[in-house]
Amino acid sequence: MSTAAATTTKERILDAAEEIMLQKSFHSVGLNEILAAVKVPKGSFYHYFQSKEQFGVELLRHYVKEASAFKRRMLLGTELEADPLKRLSAYLDCSISKAYENSCKCSCLVVKLATEVAAFSDGMRETLADGMREWRGIFEKLIAEGQAKGVIRGDIDAAFSCEWIQDLWTGATHRSQVERSAEPLRTAKTVIVNYLTPR
Repeated sequence: MSTAAATTTKERILDAAEEIMLQKSFHSVGLNEILAAVKVPKGSFYHYFQSKEQFGVELLRHYVKEASAFKRRMLLGTELEADPLKRLSAYLDCSISKAYENSCKCSCLVVKLATEVAAFSDGMRETLADGMREWRGIFEKLIAEGQAKGVIRGDIDAAFSCEWIQDLWTGATHRSQVERSAEPLRTAKTVIVNYLTPR
């Protein structure tokens, strides 16, 4: 099997698992269900992953890598919009629209699996923590850019602001799922944008 083919098969397994686990949960999804979705034999799974836990670590790394690339394009890509605050507003609007399209079901694997696997696997927990730190770093760069351009308040600490913004948005995402309403996300967006807007 060529390296290219091996990489493709592994990514197909991870992509399929991501879609299935967004609908279910890590522990409720069996390997057979994932492998049936990509039509590969069980032996292929153990060629790429030593255990289901190690597979979970790889799955989260795979998801975080793709999600981070998307966030960088949306939030740090100046070709989309020169104003960082408008970029952030558009990004949050995109997330709200996605929530509507999915009937407010969770579309973020990190949020979906965080509570379930954090106590189950240190490897998965650390991968989640690394991903969340990476995402805060992206937001921190966005805020710093906005401060340098004078479109985001200069009297706030960018790193601290990113922590509570992430916590607020994650909490709003959870409540949005429970209430099957995008209203918590809209409220969170208003709070975030108002807070960052220069006085």
